[in-house]
Amino acid sequence: MRVAVTGATGFVGPHLVRELLETGHDPVAVSNLETADLGVPFLSCDLTQEWPAALEDVDAVVHLAGLSAVGPSFSAPQRYVETNSAMVTTMCEAMQEAGSRARVLVVSSGAVYDAFQPQPIDESGRVSTNSPYVVSKLLVENLVAYYAGRGLDLVVARPFNHIGPGQGEGFVLPDLVTEALSAAAEGRPMRTGDLSTERDYTDVRDVAHAYRLLLEAELGPDFADDRVFNVCSGRARTGDELCELALAGLGLQDLERSVDESRIRPNDPRSITGDHARLSRVTGWEPAHEVEDTVRDYVAERLAHRD
Repeated sequence: MRVAVTGATGFVGPHLVRELLETGHDPVAVSNLETADLGVPFLSCDLTQEWPAALEDVDAVVHLAGLSAVGPSFSAPQRYVETNSAMVTTMCEAMQEAGSRARVLVVSSGAVYDAFQPQPIDESGRVSTNSPYVVSKLLVENLVAYYAGRGLDLVVARPFNHIGPGQGEGFVLPDLVTEALSAAAEGRPMRTGDLSTERDYTDVRDVAHAYRLLLEAELGPDFADDRVFNVCSGRARTGDELCELALAGLGLQDLERSVDESRIRPNDPRSITGDHARLSRVTGWEPAHEVEDTVRDYVAERLAHRD
């Protein structure tokens, strides 16, 4: 299949491009960057304004593009809502006008779920509008339902926390490694927030694998109104576990740690776990990477880039 990958220069994009290439597909990378070298054809465009004519004949799309960090959304709520919804509207209007039969996988987020409900959370779980980012993702999902009703072949993925090589700062594992390296260099304790909370972490390479399988899946009439799929490991791990694994990989097991009260969010849920039974039933997907391997590979990449 010829597959357009929007947001291809982000965290997941390069892994997905690699996954598609290795399984015989023909990916086209799409991004708002002017240039990028992902080893495949590249298109630069602003998806809030246009869907490139060169993509009218693609067989599938994975829509990764969008504003993706929860924290910054509180200071720019309208930007998040407008940007994330406009991309989907622009893409779907163009595809509908062209009579496209392409499978379109739109990536939402496991963050749409209300964390304060029985765990693990499956796709029928209660959602909560607890941030502008989540509001934008729920709006995107409603747009997907609208355009599916107008005949497009649309699927929604709700990935929970994912980590691994290539992840930038602003997320738990990169931030822990950055802080540990800084603390060691400055001869001081490592400052963290509350690392006793548990989250469901999936290796980014397993996430890319899940997206590819959802593009290939046969979704018959049984899934006409049920095309939302959790992508998660099904197991919660504490921040302390991630931190200990990262410090071991850095050779800093004896680094002293202290809790920075300013980094603690008082209403943070203690634990979040997802249920990927639907994804596994439909595609046969199961996570292949243990979190120990994921952290090891991420740390090795960081250290290699320091040399």
